Amino acid sequence: MAQTGRSVMVGALRKLALSVSTVAAATVFVLASPALACENGGARKVALAELPAEARQVQQLIKAGGPFAHDKDGSVFGNRERLLPRERRGYYREYTVRTPGARDRGARRIVCGGERPQAPEACYYTDNHYASFRHIVP
Repeated sequence: MAQTGRSVMVGALRKLALSVSTVAAATVFVLASPALACENGGARKVALAELPAEARQVQQLIKAGGPFAHDKDGSVFGNRERLLPRERRGYYREYTVRTPGARDRGARRIVCGGERPQAPEACYYTDNHYASFRHIVP
């Protein structure tokens, strides 16, 4: 009987180890996938002209230094999702892109990085609240 209990325990441990290794492999894939991360040029690009009119207006306001519609516009974006290239804290700032018909800030944002907010080195657009980004090019 003790042998049977031991066999059950070994089987359970093997299943647990397989589950952990499957999760670890999936995590490595997600973190290394160039389609999901912007590091090393992995972000899809989008021309400024292809963005919604509201995004183009925000891009103009960023370069003009405002005024912005929301208090959070221009605040530090933490890049917690790590989908943008890694930079020091405070490098990225986020701006709301108005979503027609939305009663709140909606899911659309432009995130820009650089030492000078009015002259960003790179800007990224998301229409899904930071789940993915596209690098804005002229």
